[in-house]
Amino acid sequence: MVVELNHNPRSMLAKPNRSAGISWPGVLCSKRHPGRVTSLVLISQGLGGFLSPHVGNLSFLRVLVLQNNSFHGVIPPQINNLLRLRHLILSNNSFGGSISSNLSHCSNLRILNLIDNQLVGRIPSNLGSLPRLNVLGLASNNLVGPIPPSIGNLSLLNTISLAANALRGEIVEELSKLERLIFFQLSFNKLTACSNLKIVATDGNFIHGSLPRSISNLSTSIERITMSDNWIQGSIPSALRNLFNLSTLRLDNNSLTGCLPNSIGALYILQELSFAGNMFTGEIPSSIGNMTLLNLIYLQYNNFQGYITQSLGNCMQLIELDLSNNRLSGSIPVEIMGLSSLSISFNLAHNNLSGSLPLQVGSLKNLGTLDLSYNRLTGLIPTSISECLILERLHLEANSLHGQIPKALRPLRGLQELDFSNNNFSGSIPSFLAELSLLKYLNLSFNELEGQVPESGVFINASAVSVSGNRELCGGVPGLKLPLCKSPSSMKSLSTKAIVIYVVTGSLLCLALLLLYLSIFYRKKKQMTTNASTSLSFEHQFLRISYEVLLRATDRFSETSLIGKGRYGIVYKGILDNGAMVAVKVLNLMQRGASRSFISECRTLGTIRHRNLVKILSVCSSIDFHGNNFKALIYEFMANESLEEWLHPRTIGRDDEHGELRNLRLVQRLNIAIDIATAIEYLHKGCFQQSSMEI
Repeated sequence: MVVELNHNPRSMLAKPNRSAGISWPGVLCSKRHPGRVTSLVLISQGLGGFLSPHVGNLSFLRVLVLQNNSFHGVIPPQINNLLRLRHLILSNNSFGGSISSNLSHCSNLRILNLIDNQLVGRIPSNLGSLPRLNVLGLASNNLVGPIPPSIGNLSLLNTISLAANALRGEIVEELSKLERLIFFQLSFNKLTACSNLKIVATDGNFIHGSLPRSISNLSTSIERITMSDNWIQGSIPSALRNLFNLSTLRLDNNSLTGCLPNSIGALYILQELSFAGNMFTGEIPSSIGNMTLLNLIYLQYNNFQGYITQSLGNCMQLIELDLSNNRLSGSIPVEIMGLSSLSISFNLAHNNLSGSLPLQVGSLKNLGTLDLSYNRLTGLIPTSISECLILERLHLEANSLHGQIPKALRPLRGLQELDFSNNNFSGSIPSFLAELSLLKYLNLSFNELEGQVPESGVFINASAVSVSGNRELCGGVPGLKLPLCKSPSSMKSLSTKAIVIYVVTGSLLCLALLLLYLSIFYRKKKQMTTNASTSLSFEHQFLRISYEVLLRATDRFSETSLIGKGRYGIVYKGILDNGAMVAVKVLNLMQRGASRSFISECRTLGTIRHRNLVKILSVCSSIDFHGNNFKALIYEFMANESLEEWLHPRTIGRDDEHGELRNLRLVQRLNIAIDIATAIEYLHKGCFQQSSMEI
């Protein structure tokens, strides 16, 4: 017998399966060599006793798995004779004694798992002679001594578990050679606190779980911790300040949460701080300004809120600052704008920043990239920007800046990218933009620009220039598809007399139209009941609203903004960047017919105008941040909530938010019925286009 038992379940070995010859469950024989056992797998069978030395006679054995039983005694050294053995798994038993030093004879071994036994002694150094070993599991035993440096020779090793032993000494440097390692466990031993450790670098692995508090107990001589691009969770321990010699701290692209501890400011000699791509919240601590040697700060793609701390102005060696894609608010601190050390990039894009662009922007004399796009900035571009002579990329799109495109941009001969789109710039396109020989990308779309578009420089390449959404522009290269400009000679040909006639006639016509409009207005005003609610006022007939704007307006489509659900979508209350309140209906494109409903409502509500029908303000057909299709309709917000709640309140006579009882008198109910009938009559007879829609 290979397995000598003091407990032998009859169902296991007593009744062989005779349908395919003599065989037992878990015992596999060779097809080419009948009677030769190639695999012995007896997992969780309640087996006990000891493993017989005769196991060494199974010369064809490739797999030996006795996991989760009650075997005891020593692991017979005769296993070393199994030259074909690939998997040796004896975990979760009570084997004792030491690990045979002759296991190196099993040169085909891929998996050696002896976890959770009672093994003693040292780890044999010649385990490093198993060239094909992928998994080494020796955890939860009583092993002592150091980790053999020869383990570093196991170039195919991807898993090593030596936890819960009594190992001593240092973590040997040779382990750094294991380039395929994805699981490394040494916890609960007596290894030294890495007293000379300088660098911890585990970037780009599959490390998960919480960031251990014990990271603060590493050697005070440590200089670099880089653990980027993993799956690490948890928060930053306040005791991290103990690592006062740290110069680089990178934990970007993980799943860290919580607030940054104020104690982080104690890392006085830190030069690089990178927490980008996590889920941090709260304010950026003011103590960050204590780290005056900082060169690089990357905090983008988090959920930081509040004002940008002015203390960042103390970091006078800063060359790159990225706080983009957060929820920061308030104005841009002039202390940061005055940092002449910024030379690579200054990025505050995709936040909720307001106010004007500080005059101190001229201090950024060495800056290469300035990106303040997708905020709420207002005012003019200061002329001091002319001093930013090194600037290569300037992005100010999606703000509320106005005025003319300043001539102060003319000295910026190194500009390669310039984006002023989605603002309120007016006037003509300055000709000096065509003189910027390095300019490769120019976006001036959706402003109020007018006049002729230049036809030289960057304007020759229509694919590099965007001027759409400026209704008064003309000319340019054919690829821009703009209307032709009126010839100046044709204007001069008009006589003074003809001009006077046109002006007088036009004035009289305008006066007549004004009188007609006033007459109709006052006549309709008498017919309409006084409406206490005020309507939204917008500059244009339809707003230009992006997915990003809707995301901010609805607080990322939060539950607190939810005001209703329908068959084809969900309705949220939103507050746009200009403070106007809207109702945002987000289509559920997974619902059959949702796309058809979107088109129907666009066609119908986009053409009708009636005082008793809700007005559509805009539509958004885009993609979200996950690359999925996104469609939404933006309506006027009805502040008094749904008509159903007024006609059929759930609680009779309940108070509204102003403390008034919701009781409609008979006359009010009659007026409501008349208004509804008027709207339905208009939909059937008064509008030219009819379509099926959800009312």
